[in-house]
Amino acid sequence: MRHTLPIAPQFYVTAPQPCPYLEGRMERKLFTALQGDTATKLNDALSKQGFRRSQNVLYRPSCSECSACMSARIDVSQFAPSRSQRRVQKRADHLKRRATSPWATEEQYTLFRQYLDGRHATGGMADMDMFEFAAMVEETPIRSRLIEYDEEDELRAVCLTDILDDGLSMVYSFFDPAHQKLSLGTYIILDHIMIARELNLPYVYLGYWVPGSPKMDYKAKFKGLEVYRHGAWSPIGDPKKYDAEVHPLSTDPIAEQVARISLPDGRN
Repeated sequence: MRHTLPIAPQFYVTAPQPCPYLEGRMERKLFTALQGDTATKLNDALSKQGFRRSQNVLYRPSCSECSACMSARIDVSQFAPSRSQRRVQKRADHLKRRATSPWATEEQYTLFRQYLDGRHATGGMADMDMFEFAAMVEETPIRSRLIEYDEEDELRAVCLTDILDDGLSMVYSFFDPAHQKLSLGTYIILDHIMIARELNLPYVYLGYWVPGSPKMDYKAKFKGLEVYRHGAWSPIGDPKKYDAEVHPLSTDPIAEQVARISLPDGRN
């Protein structure tokens, strides 16, 4: 009888390009393919180590001279809404939530375009067409859902959400920028905390928090926020005490980073 060992995922590094969060810096990502029968286990394991999913790829910042970006998640058991967050919940409480399969529609894409044009007109996704949008939504090898929020049968917000073994991962969210009073970005996160509690899942993964980036300030306002730093999760504490580290020795060599990654079969 012939026995074969599972093939370990291969890790690669992107070429440096301008950082979208901190002006004057270059970003680089460590990534691996997400495919096959082990996709779910790999996604669960690497999400706990600061990786994020984009379609069939898992990635994590690995900049050569900067370690500012940190994966962030909310410990649901430690979360309590602030006064302003309670006001957001009350204002948007009339929205109707609907969970669907990850299938792109023209209505979603129209809202997506409104969001990009209003909030990220010069961002890396500004030129995304309907086919690319559909790929972002539909190309998922794991358990994913689209969470839609309606107001009087009008689509107001959408979040592509992965269901992990220990939480919900908010892969990408967008909303109608014309309804600023509803604070839809904040409301989506608050509602995902509620969903996680309903499912008895301990965490809500928010993506990356970057000290010094105004785009990321809102994440630090959620009580119970944890960041993945130096190989471990810990409460964020005072966000003002963080700095956007820039130093040739602030990040380890790629080979050392890869060697410390724990894979779902127990290998490093």
